[in-house]
Amino acid sequence: MVTLLQTGIADSSAVAATAATSTESMSLFDLAVKGGWIMIVLALLSLVAVYIFVERWLAIRNASKIDIHFMNNIKNNIHDGKIRSAINLCHRNNSPVARMIEKGVERIGRPLNDIQTSVENVGSLEVARLEKGMPILASISGGAPMIGFLGTVIGMVQAFYEMSKAGGNNIQISMLANGIYTAMITTIGGLIVGIFAYFAYNYLVTRINHVVYSMESKTIEFMDLLNEPIN
Repeated sequence: MVTLLQTGIADSSAVAATAATSTESMSLFDLAVKGGWIMIVLALLSLVAVYIFVERWLAIRNASKIDIHFMNNIKNNIHDGKIRSAINLCHRNNSPVARMIEKGVERIGRPLNDIQTSVENVGSLEVARLEKGMPILASISGGAPMIGFLGTVIGMVQAFYEMSKAGGNNIQISMLANGIYTAMITTIGGLIVGIFAYFAYNYLVTRINHVVYSMESKTIEFMDLLNEPIN
């Protein structure tokens, strides 16, 4: 009796160990594969989202860099009548603010309304350049969860189809496994991609707004400079 009990315990332990080993050996890639072709779409969307985020982050970071003495140097050059030096200074800075000011400096001598319009037009182009790719990122943040839910529906349809083929008395969990895997994994994948894209989009929008605020501030400062009385 003791021998049989020990044998049963040993067999149970072996089964448990085997199950634990098979569970631990299932990697994230294996789980993703069980999600079906929907996971390929989500993987592509995630790559696009990461690329847009990194590329825009670098572009916005470069756009935010400007010499703190830039406007003072522009002011000094304009007061000294060194228009070409002011334009060269804008070229060296190579930022949205510098390109806006450069357009304004090139228009010095024309009516102030014309100068302001030219500066604002350049500013609009710079903002559009900063926002390049942002609509795609916004679409991914909203579309990825929907694609994941589509995978959920497809997985449930597969599971019910297997149930209908098996009949009411012969249903086994293994028959439903593929459909349930597809349903659950695609939902998780879609939510992960969507959440990342959502936070990435809002972070980049915040950074762009900061750059736009700086551009508006420098534009006002430049126009005030042109309105200063000449001594």
